[in-house]
Amino acid sequence: MTGAAELRSGKGHHDENFPLASWLIHPRHRAPILAFYEFVRVADDIADHAALPADEKLALLDRLEDGLTGKGEPEPVASRLRAALAERGLTPRHPQDLLTAFRMDVTKLRYRDWDDLIHYCSYSAMPVGRFVLDVHGESRSTWPANDALCAALQVINHLQDCGADYRNLDRVYIPQDAFARHGTTVEALGEPKASPQLLSCVRDLAERTAGLLRHAEPFSTLINDWRLALEVAVICRVAQTLTHTLKRRDPLSERVHLGAAGFAGAGLMGVLQGIGRRAARRIGVGGHRAQDA
Repeated sequence: MTGAAELRSGKGHHDENFPLASWLIHPRHRAPILAFYEFVRVADDIADHAALPADEKLALLDRLEDGLTGKGEPEPVASRLRAALAERGLTPRHPQDLLTAFRMDVTKLRYRDWDDLIHYCSYSAMPVGRFVLDVHGESRSTWPANDALCAALQVINHLQDCGADYRNLDRVYIPQDAFARHGTTVEALGEPKASPQLLSCVRDLAERTAGLLRHAEPFSTLINDWRLALEVAVICRVAQTLTHTLKRRDPLSERVHLGAAGFAGAGLMGVLQGIGRRAARRIGVGGHRAQDA
């Protein structure tokens, strides 16, 4: 059987839509986050491999989990993450949840409705943010806001790549009832340009994603680590920008990813917003203390 690492796409964390361990993250937290990213990247590349049979994909994902938990022959990326988890006293729960999502990618090609999609996001996206929060020692009271943001990021990725996912993998994350509600079908994703019905469907889902982002707005102010808080503020701003883009453009025929300049602009705005919110939080805390005195 092919080794897991041999199936790497070559994509790195700098190539992702959203930063996972940017320069904002303190160096002492970067090693476990990058070990987590490499593990997830390998698992994702296995699940997305266009030529690999489904049973072999599942066997490779099982091998990764065995290496993570110490039950089988170690895969290098699994061994590195296992060591990083042990060093921080963390359980393998979050990477195991992600493996559940990758197995779903292999076996589940359609989603019934929005709730079905969000259930998938609870395994495919929410554990990423939860892991980063745990590495930083943040309170689990931040998880609801994290979950809203991470689900939004996942849906944004699904909408951006809806055509390629359908053509290359026959995988469709747009819910079946959304197609029906807007008078279109899955097959519309195979066209070179989106029909008015499909555009309406995508915009409807982008609007629901904007609702998730509104739930996530307080997230950065709930985080104690100021560097992570700014990272989250940047991600939120980038997500808002991309959601707005998806409401205006055709993901089948137009660019719906941010270029370097667009990302830099949204990132700078996110940093400024994050600094402003943290300043307001400190003033609010100080004001309450003065009143209490």
